Amino acid sequence: MSSKTANPVMHSAAWRISLWATLAFAIGTMLVFAMLHRFVADDIQRRSDAWLSGEVGVLGDVAVRTPKDRLYGRVVGEVAELASREVPNKLVSNSNENDSVFFLQAEDDGPLKLWVGKGDGTPNLAAIRARKATPNVPYDLHVEGFKHPFRVASVRLEDGSHIYLGLSERDELRVLKSLRERFLLLWLVIVLLGFAIVFYATRRMLNYVREITEAASRIGQSDLSSRVPTNNRNDEVGHLAVTLNRMLDRIESSMHQLHTITDSLAHDLRSPLTAIRGKLELALSDDARVKQGEPIVSAIDELDRLTEFLNTSLDVAEAKADALRISRTKVDLDELVRVMISLYEPSMSEKGLRVQLSSAGSVSVSADKALLHRVIANLLDNELKHLHTSCTVSLQLKASEEVAILIVEDDGPGFAVEVGRQMFEQRVKGSESKGHGLGLAFVEAVVRAHGGSVEASNRQQGGAHLSISWPLATGEKIDTPHSLTLVNR
Repeated sequence: MSSKTANPVMHSAAWRISLWATLAFAIGTMLVFAMLHRFVADDIQRRSDAWLSGEVGVLGDVAVRTPKDRLYGRVVGEVAELASREVPNKLVSNSNENDSVFFLQAEDDGPLKLWVGKGDGTPNLAAIRARKATPNVPYDLHVEGFKHPFRVASVRLEDGSHIYLGLSERDELRVLKSLRERFLLLWLVIVLLGFAIVFYATRRMLNYVREITEAASRIGQSDLSSRVPTNNRNDEVGHLAVTLNRMLDRIESSMHQLHTITDSLAHDLRSPLTAIRGKLELALSDDARVKQGEPIVSAIDELDRLTEFLNTSLDVAEAKADALRISRTKVDLDELVRVMISLYEPSMSEKGLRVQLSSAGSVSVSADKALLHRVIANLLDNELKHLHTSCTVSLQLKASEEVAILIVEDDGPGFAVEVGRQMFEQRVKGSESKGHGLGLAFVEAVVRAHGGSVEASNRQQGGAHLSISWPLATGEKIDTPHSLTLVNR
């Protein structure tokens, strides 16, 4: 488990979930309304057609039965007037003329015989003759000078003329418009209310998920005893919290077992090594065995290397298993790097190496100071072991808004080609290397345990390039960078 997880700016998923749910609901209700609107419009039209067909049939019967004398037009016209007054939900017109219903009688090619309605009926007759309609079937008719179309029904008389009865669709369209306006208002209120309810419920659930995530991100190598919060709800999120806590129980038990094994292994191996070293030192101090001094010194050096190899191997194994024990404090990298350079200055000067430090000033990270001390020591050890005389080691320390970066470069032979991208693996080293292949593996493991990253490559102009980044300490203020160069000769 990493001791620290990345925390980018998080956007709540409650908005997306609420928007998609509301969108689905809005589209669904709109489709339902479209079907309802169509049903109401068809029903109104069916009722209008039934009224028109009935009334035009009555008018046709009256026209047939009324004698063709001078009272014919008056009788049929009054019947048409009475029929126009039976129109339901008719709006009151601003004029005295009937503008919602018209009645006319005319032959196929002749002039108007009878007219009841607004105007003189000429535009109505022209529109009827221009419309190729099916007999005895109501149809829509657009008349010049009228905003709304008419629904027209006709009947043919025995004398060859036709009677036409038209009903304005104004009232039907007014009812449908009112229905749409009321539905849209109600639809908008319901959609907004639904969005608020879904967002509130989703936000509450995701807030609990966020609490679990934040609690899990705080659980690291030094705090494996903490657990994510749980509640009494028997749902998927509650089961997730319980499952995570059970998993953490198993991880804590495994880490405890790993620490116990590594501690026992280190103790069991260090004890005999220490005893052997003590006996060799005792033998070295014996004057009778001065001739064997050089082999004894060599054996002591080999034991020291073996002890170092053992310690580093155990540390790398724990770090690779995310079980490295870290005691975090606020560490000034600039100060630590300067101290380490001062310690290695005599050895590097003796070998003829030059060291250059370019620092951005005080840069603080939250880390284990002892481990960082060993990381920088490993880097300088590698330079000391693998560089030739007169080579230059350049260290650059800088900081961005979130991370501190340490860059180590040299103008030596660089990394071996056969190492490739496996240079951070244990016991991977070049053919000419005399080390154990644990230095860079230890560096990468410790940096990763602190939430950082390591990159290594060869420079185009020759030499090695290694970049290490650590997250800055919480609340660390980045000062204006300044450069300082330290040269050791």
